[in-house]
Amino acid sequence: MILAVLKEKTGENRVSLVPEVVKQLVQQHVEVWVEEGAGLGAFYTDAMFMEAGALIKPRGELLQKADLLLSLRQPSQQDWEQVPAGKIWMGVYQPLYNPALMQQWADKQFTVFSLDTIPRTTRAQSMDVLSSQANIAGYKAVLLAAYTYSRYFPMFMTAAGSIPPAKVLILGAGVAGLQAIATARRLGAVVEVFDTRPAVKEEVMSLGAKFVEVEGAADASKAGGYAVEQSADYQAKQTAKIAESAAKADIVITTAQIPGKPAPILITKAMLEAMRAGSVIIDLAAATGGNTELTKDAASVVHNGVTIIGNSDLAGTAPADASKLYARNVLNFLKLILTKEGGLHLNFEDDLVKGTCIVHNGGIVNERVKQLQPAAV
Repeated sequence: MILAVLKEKTGENRVSLVPEVVKQLVQQHVEVWVEEGAGLGAFYTDAMFMEAGALIKPRGELLQKADLLLSLRQPSQQDWEQVPAGKIWMGVYQPLYNPALMQQWADKQFTVFSLDTIPRTTRAQSMDVLSSQANIAGYKAVLLAAYTYSRYFPMFMTAAGSIPPAKVLILGAGVAGLQAIATARRLGAVVEVFDTRPAVKEEVMSLGAKFVEVEGAADASKAGGYAVEQSADYQAKQTAKIAESAAKADIVITTAQIPGKPAPILITKAMLEAMRAGSVIIDLAAATGGNTELTKDAASVVHNGVTIIGNSDLAGTAPADASKLYARNVLNFLKLILTKEGGLHLNFEDDLVKGTCIVHNGGIVNERVKQLQPAAV
């Protein structure tokens, strides 16, 4: 089997495989082709891939001849239209937001695995790309906030006077939120955390943060680390509590997303206007609309002296390690569909294989994607 690693579009510096993972695949008798320059954005050279056993090929040859194509982001239509029917794509394609594209790929008779839909079970932890990348995003969010903020994070006592510590409010204690808590605490900030899942309280407190409880939350234990829609009564209580904390916060980091739906608005315009000038918000849910009313994806907005940075791609700002972790996720998933001889075996009796497959045999096979926008699919 020929496995191809495509170079990502301009602006995406990560790469789907790194040399150490390529070496392991080659040892499993998989022929690995890497597009020229695919790893340069993450500081992996063609020579490093060749030393690991990969062949360096031009893009056109990969698109025409590879059996399985790895493209972290959605390939362009110009690219996927060149790929013969029956080939396999693997990456992070956000199918819940792109059902029409999934239908186009089904019409092309592709098999598509979108790793962001892998069931978030204990067995899947080593393949969970959302978690591996969110960990980096949470870390980077705090560093970006510290760089943007006009004051210190830690408390300082000097001969010229004392500087109080920054107050950080984190909305959502999933993987990104927990890493943000740990990083903000290491930098000396005082941290408060909101989450709709009472079960995370102990973990939040173990990291040295204060957990702010709002009673009456809907059960989110089966939502795979995402937020779930809440009742109107709960939302009203939550809004009041968040408004109180946001008014005192210097930094707010928001992480809440609901699969297939716009991100919930947690910070209203009125809350923004109650925050003090110089405060900073880092919105990690910007790609799905954002957790504030004024968030713009991949942009910074200043409103009433408050800086709102919408960035859902912070993992990509640490491309070397992000690629390494993502490549290991890919390798662990590939082990489910590769034979010892390097051949392909799609075992749809495996819940992880089934749950991650979006398109197969000319149709959309993922139930959640099927249910979205039925007119489009």
